[in-house]
Amino acid sequence: MLKNLIPGLLVLLIISVWACSNDDEILTSPDAKLEFSTDTLTFDTVFTQIGSATRILKLYNRNEQSIEIQSISIASGANSRFRLNIDGEASNAIQNLIIPGNDSLYIFGEVTVNPDLPVSESPFVINDAIIFETNGNSQEVVLEAWGQNAIYVPDRFSADSINIFGCNGGEIVWNDPKPYVIYGIVAYDDCTLVLPAGAQLYFHGGLARFEDEEGNIGFYNDGRLVIGPNASLRSEGTFDNPVILQGDRLEEEFEEVSGQWYGLIFNPESTGNIISHTVIKNSVQGVVVDSLGSLELYYSQIYNSSSNGLFARAATVKAENCLFYNNGATAIRTSLGGNYEFNYCTVGAFGNDQQSIALSNGQCLGDFCQNFYAKELNATMRNCIFFGSNSDQIGLSDFEVVDFNYSFDHCLVRVDELLDAESHPDFFDNTNQTLSVDRDAAVFADINEDDYHLDTLSVAENLAIPIVGLELDLDNELRDANTPDLGCYEYQYE
Repeated sequence: MLKNLIPGLLVLLIISVWACSNDDEILTSPDAKLEFSTDTLTFDTVFTQIGSATRILKLYNRNEQSIEIQSISIASGANSRFRLNIDGEASNAIQNLIIPGNDSLYIFGEVTVNPDLPVSESPFVINDAIIFETNGNSQEVVLEAWGQNAIYVPDRFSADSINIFGCNGGEIVWNDPKPYVIYGIVAYDDCTLVLPAGAQLYFHGGLARFEDEEGNIGFYNDGRLVIGPNASLRSEGTFDNPVILQGDRLEEEFEEVSGQWYGLIFNPESTGNIISHTVIKNSVQGVVVDSLGSLELYYSQIYNSSSNGLFARAATVKAENCLFYNNGATAIRTSLGGNYEFNYCTVGAFGNDQQSIALSNGQCLGDFCQNFYAKELNATMRNCIFFGSNSDQIGLSDFEVVDFNYSFDHCLVRVDELLDAESHPDFFDNTNQTLSVDRDAAVFADINEDDYHLDTLSVAENLAIPIVGLELDLDNELRDANTPDLGCYEYQYE
């Protein structure tokens, strides 16, 4: 009887051993990756009060054998606003989790938001990620929620989109006390957009993808406000309540990071644009004024642009009591002529080899400029400072087929090679009471701290001429009635 049982027991034992070895085998190949039900876990609840939202992520092992996940964690660690429940365990970080072959598990994500806290504690967009480490692979699922109680234009799901608005020649006033967050490209046509004192605009920028009619894929910088040819913008900030335009990443590490959004664009023939007491920062291009467009800038600051602070092409621009600094390319650049007037402006170009201002009456076609367009240039700079690291802070490009008229009247500049015989040896023939100084001259209080007030011993003191209507500086302080200082700030004696 026992002999008859032995063969059957051996068969069962072999089957059992084979089955166990197949089930218990851990796949260690780096080719064995996880799959997810989504690549972004979005908490799209509209937060109007303190509340929580929960979303579900399903994790798949599509392999025949088991996989061991060495770790699952949230990228920002203990500081994360998100909370996880991983396979029934409430934790934001676990290790050595085994998923059997052709099996799955659930991860529950939760976030609690108080939308009425300041943006430093409840930013507009709350981003994080779940990190999965498996067999030497690192995979992630993005966590995204909206925290701040804001006006989202056009809405929170319009990144990588173009949205055009009009109002039949009327006005749109962004006067809600809550901040405005702009997604994608927002354009206005046949309309006047008014930004009242204290308005705050935050742009959700980034690299956007597009596909043309032929199926070609391209990319562009997202996050821009466009004023069309039949539209205009009035930014009506005050000294006490300026208008702010910046990116929507308000964490401390992003406070001074350039290139977070594209910029403010005035399309060709957009006229009647006025910007007063406004701060524009951390963009790619600060402000662009295209052909036959016009812009007036008063008591405003444009800084931390990764490219130009102000770029104008065949346009009309007037700027008074304005400050430009920390721009990745030429701070103020003109192309294809135009009409420009700058009074009491300060331009600082430090930490790079770029110029403070570049004036041109042409635009090249092709790499070697064998063909070009040219239009008349008229530019007047009065009581301004153009100073920085480069030995030449002034760039002049005369295509010599149309008028190239410029004048620096009572200004402080830095020029060197510009005066070479092959360049513009007659530069000072187009100036009046303009002083060129070296890099080590005392000009600003502390460029390392971006403090462009005048140094106690600044060479820019008492060199300006009074201009009627511009008795106050950027700090709302009175200028000396007889011998004011150059630039946007009047030195204040204690």
